[in-house]
Amino acid sequence: MRQTRLLLLICCCLPLGVLRAQETSNADGFGIEANLFQGKVIKHSAKFHLPVPDMSTGVDVNFMWKTNGKKEWQQRRRYPTIGIGFAYTNYGIDSIYGRCYSIFPNLVIPLISGNKLEWTLRIGDGMGYVTRTYSRHPFDTINNAIGSNVNDYATFMTDLRYHLNKHWDFQVGANFSHISNASYKQPNLGINLYGAHFGIRYFPTTSEPKKIKRELKPLSNRWLAQFRLSLAYTGSNAPLGPAFPIYLASAYASKRWISKNKFFGGIDYSYHTNIYSFLLNNNFVAAGTEADHSYKIAAFAGNEFLLGRVGIVLQVGYYIKQAYQIQGTYYQKLGGNLYLVQKEHGPIKELFVCGYLKTHLSVAELAEFGMGVGF
Repeated sequence: MRQTRLLLLICCCLPLGVLRAQETSNADGFGIEANLFQGKVIKHSAKFHLPVPDMSTGVDVNFMWKTNGKKEWQQRRRYPTIGIGFAYTNYGIDSIYGRCYSIFPNLVIPLISGNKLEWTLRIGDGMGYVTRTYSRHPFDTINNAIGSNVNDYATFMTDLRYHLNKHWDFQVGANFSHISNASYKQPNLGINLYGAHFGIRYFPTTSEPKKIKRELKPLSNRWLAQFRLSLAYTGSNAPLGPAFPIYLASAYASKRWISKNKFFGGIDYSYHTNIYSFLLNNNFVAAGTEADHSYKIAAFAGNEFLLGRVGIVLQVGYYIKQAYQIQGTYYQKLGGNLYLVQKEHGPIKELFVCGYLKTHLSVAELAEFGMGVGF
């Protein structure tokens, strides 16, 4: 009931908060979205011992910009909607789960569009602050899902939307969110939440900005040789234990296609000092060969969705060589590249900074950050 009243308050304040924006033409396509959601926590692991709340609720507010084609990539991507979202989640048992306050950039992808009805997918990833974590002082060891206050927050939302007019939209849909600290501190099973939502969107000037259309020359389907170095930290198996560095390197080839995607494939290497330390402390397991049992090699493939200087990366890998502690046969990476250099010619064609979340299905292994180059 409290969330319903909050949503109604937001709805009443939306026009007031953007009255001045109506006076400027650059407000075309700018809007504010508010959703009330309700869902259920998924018990996704046998180690997940927390009691599952009967119901979880929350509010999602998103500041949106419908692109108009000012940049070439916007036209190539069929004028997507980008946004900055804020979410409040009450998991339902405050004494154990606490509450989560999140901020996340997001992208809305149209799936089916009509004059009055539209089906979309929204993808977002950012940071979430959780008010309760696993701790010894004060004593709270029930929450083995969250080991730190600051976490990665990933959200997926699909909407069936009705366009009332150029100012107002109404929508219903389904959503999924995940929070975890990527094993930086243990325990860290993460919390997965799925549910449904309803909401509204308000555009102070218009939801349909005038689109810039130009004749775009297709970009070449070029091949690049690429290399990437990154660093991650992961906690020891002991709750609230120290964090150990993980060193990662990737060599791969990429091919651009349809001027807005890059397919890539190659080899991942990672050296895990946490596994090396474990083997040293348990020298009866792999005496004298600790280093040989502390690295992984994998073959991977994926796709990068190009949005100007930003790339959204989806990657799947298969382990060719496992370390001592096996987490799975396959893994996934989701993240992004921010390009500092993008050239069609020259010895260095791409230079970027990157950040990825590596998971084994719904269980996060690490968050890596680094730099990459393309020749």
